[in-house]
Amino acid sequence: MERMVGAGQGPPEHRAIVVVGAGAAGLTTAIACAEECRARGLEPPPVLLLEGARRIGAKILVSGGGRCNVTHRAALPDDYHASRPVIRNVLREFSVEDTVAWFASLGVELKEEQTGKLFPVTDSARTVVAALVERAEAVGVEIRTGARVREIRGGDGEHAPFRIELEDGELTCDRLALATGGRSLPKSGSDGAGYAFARALGHTVTDTWPALVPLVLDPAFPHAEMSGISHRARLTVRVAGRQVEERTGDLLWTHFGISGPVAMDISRTWIAAAEAGETPRLELCFTPDFPREAVETELLESARRSPVRTIESWLSIELPRRLARWILGRADLPPPAPIAQIPRAERRRLLDQLDALPLPVTGPRGWNMAEVTAGGVPLAEIDHRTFASRRRPGLHLVGEILDCDGRIGGFNFQWAWAGGHLAGRALARSLPTGPIDARGDGAPADPMEDAGSRR
Repeated sequence: MERMVGAGQGPPEHRAIVVVGAGAAGLTTAIACAEECRARGLEPPPVLLLEGARRIGAKILVSGGGRCNVTHRAALPDDYHASRPVIRNVLREFSVEDTVAWFASLGVELKEEQTGKLFPVTDSARTVVAALVERAEAVGVEIRTGARVREIRGGDGEHAPFRIELEDGELTCDRLALATGGRSLPKSGSDGAGYAFARALGHTVTDTWPALVPLVLDPAFPHAEMSGISHRARLTVRVAGRQVEERTGDLLWTHFGISGPVAMDISRTWIAAAEAGETPRLELCFTPDFPREAVETELLESARRSPVRTIESWLSIELPRRLARWILGRADLPPPAPIAQIPRAERRRLLDQLDALPLPVTGPRGWNMAEVTAGGVPLAEIDHRTFASRRRPGLHLVGEILDCDGRIGGFNFQWAWAGGHLAGRALARSLPTGPIDARGDGAPADPMEDAGSRR
């Protein structure tokens, strides 16, 4: 590793292109940039990738339970919380099919699961990180780990527009990509520092809050009795009686509250409402595939066909028996009660529990448990074709630092791979062609000689 020169020790080291953050978006940006540089005859590719942590791709390694959900078989604009036209255009430029082909070129074959999620056939996130690092090194990207950035500010003019202060020195660069992540999983190095860098370079940052995060329930609510049970459910967020969002999927009961895909998907909506000073209400439906009227009709038909059948037996057809007993307890119905003998009022009380059980959410489990960040730099402040800043020439922003987050299932990784490719290629194309000079700024080695050759 080259030693960077600090203040008072001579001019700082200079690079043409610096990418800050070696997560999914940063690695992809650096690789795509170096590949495009080589295609344009720029050798060696003038790309420096800075990572503050000692380990590369920490968030990738813990994703998907250590398996890394690389993408989803169908990533659509509706899978994201952001401008639909922008998402549509980005995914058109670098699609799921492009992602699958790209990973195949890295030596990582993907397999599709029944849910539509795509994982490496090895079922190991280490395979993904190793392949990305190997490709980065193969195409000439210089990676520096433990290079924590303290501050980024404007440089000395046209040939050094950015000055980066690190813990052990400074460097300048002509073009800069911020791929610092958001605030989720701060132990991975994604601690929100990138927002300060973006603001210093002229961008705005919206409010941020955890997304794809488990939700905590009031300890007085008997959810702990159901800890470990998973089942299909529908969750609905209402504010002042108005439905704000509805999601269906697998729910997992835990000792602290609820988790699982459906709870994590809807968490950002509940949190956003709470952060805005509203009083959001979260309702749980245990029979998401059937309307309330259909459930009541089936209950009455079952009572007619098998009048001695117990209510516990009937409810256990669709739900785990322990969960069925728990629901009956909340409806004040004895499990052995024959369904034909349940009075109408008690039957309606049971249907209320099944269709719209209010869950007393006290808040999210916090940034340490959140998979992504909601909020960030508005998409309106970048050119979605190149991820270039509309506020600062030479600056690109990519990945979770932007105000775009997808639902659970590989959609956020797809956003990172797509944005990284578009940003990386654009960075390389913004450089003048020709040999790289000693300063690494992408200018011709002898400007006068090059100018004369064009006469």
